[in-house]
Amino acid sequence: MAKRRPSGDGMVRKREDGRWEGRIVVGHKDNGDSIFHYVYADTQKELTAKLRKSITASQGVDLTERSRLTLSEWLDQWLVSMDGVVRPSTLNGYRSYIENHIRPSLGEKRISQIKATDVQKFYDKLNQRLASGSVRRIHTVLHGILKAAQQARIIPKNPVDEVTPPKFSYKQKQVLTDEQLAIFMAAIREDAIWHDLFYTELTTGLRRGELCGLMWKDFDEEAGTLQVRRTVRREKGGILTTGDTKTYAGSRKIILPPSTAQLLRERKKTALTEWIFPNPIKPELPTDPGTAYNRMKALLKQAGLPDIRFHDLRHTFATHALTSGVDVKTLSGLLGHTRAAFTLDTYTHTTGDMQKRAAEIVGEFLTDIFGEELKPWEESAKAAMEQSA
Repeated sequence: MAKRRPSGDGMVRKREDGRWEGRIVVGHKDNGDSIFHYVYADTQKELTAKLRKSITASQGVDLTERSRLTLSEWLDQWLVSMDGVVRPSTLNGYRSYIENHIRPSLGEKRISQIKATDVQKFYDKLNQRLASGSVRRIHTVLHGILKAAQQARIIPKNPVDEVTPPKFSYKQKQVLTDEQLAIFMAAIREDAIWHDLFYTELTTGLRRGELCGLMWKDFDEEAGTLQVRRTVRREKGGILTTGDTKTYAGSRKIILPPSTAQLLRERKKTALTEWIFPNPIKPELPTDPGTAYNRMKALLKQAGLPDIRFHDLRHTFATHALTSGVDVKTLSGLLGHTRAAFTLDTYTHTTGDMQKRAAEIVGEFLTDIFGEELKPWEESAKAAMEQSA
């Protein structure tokens, strides 16, 4: 029986066409035969440098026969391995990124031959037609796919590690101003069926599915708190289901504003179902997030307000909370974000209301320091701001 050659072992020869060829052992088949990585160069010196680089990259690596798989073949195996590990909606998202973007661009390549330059070219093409957030999510999925391949000894290293992640360019959020918010609040007061849902949204900033998924057992009327435990969503085929919150930080307990707590206490007195916001027609079911979205759109149109998304009500809550002095760490907990840094990045924008409030605060503490002599300057500055507005 032939002796098993260790990984990193290699040989060099000059080919008949004058070029130099080198090969090193990078793994072993199931029967013990060596798996080779081949390197070519015009000169022996150039080949030696390439071989040295390949040997360094292969140290401590012992690949299996599956390194001959194409990325497309590995994608099929990876998707099967993720079934039951992540939520169905998350898996559907992975599948969408794979089928629409990753497989068409990189699927035919042998997985062990995908280089960082290939990944970078892939990102460059995506940047031409997709939003930065979508490219970032595809990057995260691809990194996970190839990390799993590395752990399975299919590739020696993850080429995505060598690529700078696509930058995320945050667009200014659509937020209702103080005046617009007052108009919207007046509009929902006229809607007896939907008022409580939208009032709760505007005072908690819950995600739409979280809001629709609230049950009376989540509400502590004595303490005035809500436990966010689940989310309602539509799965493929239009089936309405409940599941876990978006992230582990999504499961959270929030203290309600007194007005919202009182609103829910009154609502509970006439509740006929386990859901806080049941389907208006079939109260044994939760409100469909899509129906809530459509009702919001109708109310906005009736009130002559901007055509914003439901998620922008969440942005409105967060922005006005920051304007009112809520610190980022507390707001992050209320919103169910995993990291306060994400909250800070998401809400780096400022509104005119926030700028005016900041100016007022600065004026107040400067007056405390410098006294009455600052007032003429304040008045002229205020006049200039009003003129520019």
